[in-house]
Amino acid sequence: MINKTVANADEAVKDIFDNATLMLGGFGLCGIPENCIAALIRKGVRGLTCISNNAGVDDFGIGLMLKTKQVKKMISSYVGENAEFERQLLSGELEVELIPQGTLATRCMMAGYGIPAFYTPAGVGTEVANQKETRNFKGKEYLMEHAFDADFAIVKAWKGDAAGNLVFRGTARNFNPLMAMAGKITIAEVEELVEVGELDPNEIHTPGIYVNRIFKGENYEKRIEQRTIRKG
Repeated sequence: MINKTVANADEAVKDIFDNATLMLGGFGLCGIPENCIAALIRKGVRGLTCISNNAGVDDFGIGLMLKTKQVKKMISSYVGENAEFERQLLSGELEVELIPQGTLATRCMMAGYGIPAFYTPAGVGTEVANQKETRNFKGKEYLMEHAFDADFAIVKAWKGDAAGNLVFRGTARNFNPLMAMAGKITIAEVEELVEVGELDPNEIHTPGIYVNRIFKGENYEKRIEQRTIRKG
């Protein structure tokens, strides 16, 4: 069994290069690869195209890389919580591709399956359809969307083993497993790193064959994007 563990986040991202295309897992601030984002900021890599459900917030998640001007383009489905994102978009500093959330998920999935393109009704008749091929199936129009082509996928799991098998928890299971399948090189940070054989095979969400590097993360903040409390 190949041992895919690396020492830390800095080691995991050491070969990520300028102008690379990255997938970053998570949903809102849940299940984001906090340690790898911090390592990318320390590394200072620039010109990144980031594929993520959202762009984080001003002082956390991908928002930290936006603040350091490391992101050239964002491909996302929701970006409403980040004022710096809005500023860079309106000033022309940042390229943005907004796509329906289901299309984002399916473009990840198709990349993992090795399927180059697919047809979807989402976005027909809107700006999403600009310059895209359409086709009629049984009287209904569909857009052709291409699978993503990402150099790296960076995901965060609850638990993993040295062979790269991953178990996600709760909402963190949203985009992380799809992206783990889709990158040319997949990097996983986990809260708990165990020996091979300790994970129940029936509970593994992402098989280790998709994962190239894995390490145990530390000091997770796990912020809540919008804290809503009930008055007592």
